[in-house]
Amino acid sequence: MTANLDPTSYDPLDLFRLERDRARAAQEPWEAATAALATLDASGAPRVRFVLVKDADARGLRFFTNRESDKGRELARDPRASIALHFVTTGVQLRFEGTVELLTDAESDAYFDARPRISQLGAWASAQSRPLESRAVLEARLHDYETRFEGGPVARPPHWGGYLLVPTRAEHWVEGAFRLHDRIRFDREGSGWKHTRLNP
Repeated sequence: MTANLDPTSYDPLDLFRLERDRARAAQEPWEAATAALATLDASGAPRVRFVLVKDADARGLRFFTNRESDKGRELARDPRASIALHFVTTGVQLRFEGTVELLTDAESDAYFDARPRISQLGAWASAQSRPLESRAVLEARLHDYETRFEGGPVARPPHWGGYLLVPTRAEHWVEGAFRLHDRIRFDREGSGWKHTRLNP
């Protein structure tokens, strides 16, 4: 648990890395970087799905996806987004709200090159979020790309890449007995952060 941690001593992006690593060390039952990503559709209605936050630095949180997917098109239309993480083993939740920017080609290439080959091929084969006639069609496309790239590296598809969520607000939440949770909100002020304790 994180009872002895003073979140106000940390930048919220540092808190993400710290809490993710603590959850992994505590044998989190799923990948500790699994996060709910909320975007806005064309009507302004919220849409949410799970992504993997691959890392965070002083700029923000990084994730990768097909930029022609529903979430990719929604972020191109409106870059406002929110990410929430729940670390079950340590009883911690983190929330980040802000705007999304594209990562550079070099950053996207570096991550793509580190992925398993089958995942690289899948990024080519899947027209993510589009209707699919059958599973057999997807598997046939995967086979076609296996043949295309046989004997060489798999290049990153031009429609696939990284995003950076640049937060303007964050929250650190720790589960407490009798629902007396500990909540700290962070609001960006210039190059730093202002923190406010909230009622549970």
